[in-house]
Amino acid sequence: MIGNLSLDQLRILVTIADTGSFSATGRHLRRAQSAISQSIATLESVQGVRLFDRSGHRPTLTEVGRVLVIQARAVLASAAQFEAMASSTAAGVEPELALAIDPLVPSAPLIESLRAIREAFPHLAVSFSTEGLGGAERRLRNGDAALALCTLIPTVPDDVTALPLLSVDLRPVVASGHPLAMLGRRATSADLKPYVQLVLSDPVSPDGPSYGVTGSHQWRFVDLARRLDFLLAGFGWCRMPEHLIADHLASGRLLPLELTAELQRTPDTLTIYAAHMQNRSLGKAGRWLLNDLTRRLCR
Repeated sequence: MIGNLSLDQLRILVTIADTGSFSATGRHLRRAQSAISQSIATLESVQGVRLFDRSGHRPTLTEVGRVLVIQARAVLASAAQFEAMASSTAAGVEPELALAIDPLVPSAPLIESLRAIREAFPHLAVSFSTEGLGGAERRLRNGDAALALCTLIPTVPDDVTALPLLSVDLRPVVASGHPLAMLGRRATSADLKPYVQLVLSDPVSPDGPSYGVTGSHQWRFVDLARRLDFLLAGFGWCRMPEHLIADHLASGRLLPLELTAELQRTPDTLTIYAAHMQNRSLGKAGRWLLNDLTRRLCR
């Protein structure tokens, strides 16, 4: 029961709307027509509304009846979702899977796995968050995420279980109209010094571990897309994930910035990990997603 009505009454109301008659509803639900009529009469009496106009050959929904049928469908769908989630949880599936994603992680390789888990666990609630650099690991540690897809700089922490999934290639680039684009040779530290380096930064710990920072003239960004906007506008140079700039390189809006050997000590790739805390085991759906990501990406 929900207050003074039952799900069965709502189911009968919706079935009448679908089949077009009380008798057809009785046949569909394997009930006597008199039981169907009595259920609707009780619903109308308790709620104080007239759901059907019975003046014609066949009862038709009143205006309020048409509106309440829509509401009844929503209630029945919500109840079905409730039952399905309870059944899924009883079978060992976590009620919610929270994922945290670093901004450097490419979306394309992950989409198929995320689509697959939605098909495998249709009633699983999945929350998906992307934040600034370091945010995914922080959510993992706070318990706000069960699984993080992230970079772990400078090394994998001892209390984290991390599986390397893929590598992201980074390329030093500059806008075609920037003075560094006119060098015609490999850039040295002295060449870079007068110009701004656009740095992706952790908003919570801006003075934390840095990756590939050269010199002291830096503008710090949390949003990777906004950094790209400033890069294209010619405000400075930076190392960008190649999958995000391929089209701009092809069009000539961005140009590769060749660096001397002293500036190439920073690796040209970052490893993306699937990580979870060692002291918090993944649930059934989390393990399924991790296995699917591994199968698709670890080749």
